[in-house]
Amino acid sequence: MSMHRTASRSRQRGLSFFGLIFVGLFAVAAFAIGGQSIPIFLEYVAAKKAIEKAKTESTVPAIRAAFDRAAAIDDINSLKGSDLEITKRGEKVVVSFKYAREIPLAGPAYLVYRFDGQTN
Repeated sequence: MSMHRTASRSRQRGLSFFGLIFVGLFAVAAFAIGGQSIPIFLEYVAAKKAIEKAKTESTVPAIRAAFDRAAAIDDINSLKGSDLEITKRGEKVVVSFKYAREIPLAGPAYLVYRFDGQTN
């Protein structure tokens, strides 16, 4: 009977203590990075909406001012009206933008998000 118990114990599966620690550290890192990334993506979505609204204005300074007003309301800090590139294609106004945001990870390591887009 003792031989049977030893054999069944060796066939058990599961996480070892070190495996559990590794999975826990990975989960904490994923939540920490995700928690810092969500506001960055929400800001990007808000900036896209503000640019779409602002492009309905008739002049370049008016478009920039409309974006700056929307940015102040929606707490958009990564992009200013002066950063917008405003061009005209035929009768259509096209507003494009480019910016980057960084999340410090550890020491000299950073996670960099680069955003660019334009209106249709």
